[in-house]
Amino acid sequence: MSGEIDFLDLILDASIVVQAVMLVLVLASVVSWYAIIDRARTLSGAREQSASFEEEFWSGKDLASLYKKHDGADSGPMAEVFVAGFREFIKSRDRAREDSASVLESIRRAMRVAQNRETDSLERYLPTLATIGSTSPYVGLFGTVWGIMSSFHALGGVRQATLNMVAPGISEALVATAMGLVAAIPAVVAYNRYSSEAYRLDGRFEDFSEEFLNLMHRQLPAAS
Repeated sequence: MSGEIDFLDLILDASIVVQAVMLVLVLASVVSWYAIIDRARTLSGAREQSASFEEEFWSGKDLASLYKKHDGADSGPMAEVFVAGFREFIKSRDRAREDSASVLESIRRAMRVAQNRETDSLERYLPTLATIGSTSPYVGLFGTVWGIMSSFHALGGVRQATLNMVAPGISEALVATAMGLVAAIPAVVAYNRYSSEAYRLDGRFEDFSEEFLNLMHRQLPAAS
C-alpha cells in the first residue's frame, strides 16, 4: 500500500554512522531486556523465599535447628541475614554474661554486612538499566541529527531541492530516535519498579534484623 513505511529499507538505506547508532541501540535493548527478565525472576524469588522464611522463623521452631537447616543452603536473602547473625551469636555467646552489649553489636554488624551483600545482589543490573534508560534517547538523537545533517549536506550541489529529495534521508534518520525510545522506555520503567522492590525488601531485612536482635537480647543473659 502506498505510504507504508518499510523500516528494514530505511535501516539498510541509512548512512554508516546512523546504522552504527542503530546497532548500538539494538544491543542496548537486548542487554536491557536480559536485565529486566533476570531482575524479575530474582526479585520474585527473593520475595517468595523471604516470606517463606519469615513464616518458618516465627512458627516457634528452635533457632539452632533453623540455623543448621539454612546454613549453606540457598534459602533466600532473609535466611542469609539470619544465618550471619546466628553464626555471630554462636561465636560470641561465651562472653555474653560479661559483655552482652558487645555481643549484640557484633551480631548487628554481621547482619548488616549480610544485608548489604544481599541488597547489592538484588540491585544487580539496575545501574545498567538506569544508564540505558537515560542515554539511549540521546544516542538515537545523535543518529537522527547526523542523518538529517548528511541529507542536507547532500543537497549542497543541487540547484533546486524538493521535498522528495530530502524526505527519505530524514525518514531514515528519524528511525534512530524511534529506536532510542524503544530501548529507553522499558529500561526506565523496569528500573523504577525494580529499584522500588529492592528498597522494600531491604526494609524488610532491616525490620527482621531488629526483631532478631530483640530476640537475642532476651536470650543472651541465659547463654553461657
